[in-house]
Amino acid sequence: MFDFFYNAPTTVYFGRNSEDKLTEIISAKGYKCVLLHYGGGSAVKSGLVKRVKWSLEHAGVRIAELGGVKPNPRLSLVEEGIALCREQGVDLILAVGGGSVIDSAKAIGMGVACGGDVWDFYCGKRTPTASVPVGAVLTIAAAGSEMSKSSVITNDYITVKRGVNAEISRPVFAIMNPELTVGVPAYPTACGCADIFMHTLERYLTGGDTMKLTDGLSEALMTTVLSASRTVMKNPSDYRARAELMWASSLSHNGLMSCGGDGGDWCVHSLGHEISALYDTAHGAALTAVWGSWAEYVYKNCLGRFHKFAVQVMGVRPNGTREELALKGIEAAVEWFEALGLPTSIRQTGANPTDGDLQLMAKKCALNNGGSKGSCKVLHEEDMLAIYRAACHN
Repeated sequence: MFDFFYNAPTTVYFGRNSEDKLTEIISAKGYKCVLLHYGGGSAVKSGLVKRVKWSLEHAGVRIAELGGVKPNPRLSLVEEGIALCREQGVDLILAVGGGSVIDSAKAIGMGVACGGDVWDFYCGKRTPTASVPVGAVLTIAAAGSEMSKSSVITNDYITVKRGVNAEISRPVFAIMNPELTVGVPAYPTACGCADIFMHTLERYLTGGDTMKLTDGLSEALMTTVLSASRTVMKNPSDYRARAELMWASSLSHNGLMSCGGDGGDWCVHSLGHEISALYDTAHGAALTAVWGSWAEYVYKNCLGRFHKFAVQVMGVRPNGTREELALKGIEAAVEWFEALGLPTSIRQTGANPTDGDLQLMAKKCALNNGGSKGSCKVLHEEDMLAIYRAACHN
């Protein structure tokens, strides 16, 4: 196992009607001006944004509003938010929504506190050292941004999607009411389940050392997601399954599943980001579109972990060679994606890339990762291109 640093400072308010605590939370913290940041879809239509605004008014704070966050949140809106926060003297950014809204709020917070071009953080030119505090009212179980140090945004000026990891960007509090996720349609719910699963799997399928206890936690989280996802697809209003997914979302990406490990592989996320940047594909769908092709490309270099995944997570009977079982585990995961209605190839996302597009994505993916990426198997540009090509023909 490896030494590790674990930090999870976010205060969580979990359960039915937990958003009703917002007035109390804001008043106790002593904030004066809050940026209410949201998307514009279900959070508005359901009346949640209106109720949150009422709570803020009763906390006696001034309110600035910025809606319009889209999946794969845009740099242009982040820049608008930075300017608004500076103009209004915002001292808390409250994200009402899912990972896209929270990631956008984190970008705004870092941009306001650090000054300069916020995109510098996402392309590695600078390291963020401060942030305006961010709070979250979560409406979908997916990215885990409500407790993570990660923020991913898309530079819509140059169609590039990049992320930054910074401890100072972890939300100070997260309000998590599983009932708020009940109205999320089937496809976004499925994409969220895939994202939760992948955040853990990227850490679990690794060529480096791991910790037995963390492996066990990871296996429990992934099997919980498998079970709960099947339940919510059949019964979207099942509170217990929604609650399991919401808590899994947070634990999958708050650092707990990395403890004692080498940090994980993360190639699938890197490959998926390029698809989302070019075609605006939903994040979870971009991941499932390439995962099977990636797994088939690398599994022989990480056979022990793929074998363990097949047996301990996907429930493959331990009859056969390690390679046979590893392949059955890959097949079972792909079948789960399909059962959720998610794409298992790039073309199934609706994109129709030329080979030139694939070459461009591979080039960008390699450049963004310093030329190579991976723990199961170190991938270079030619490997990434081979995976993209396979993912177009599966």
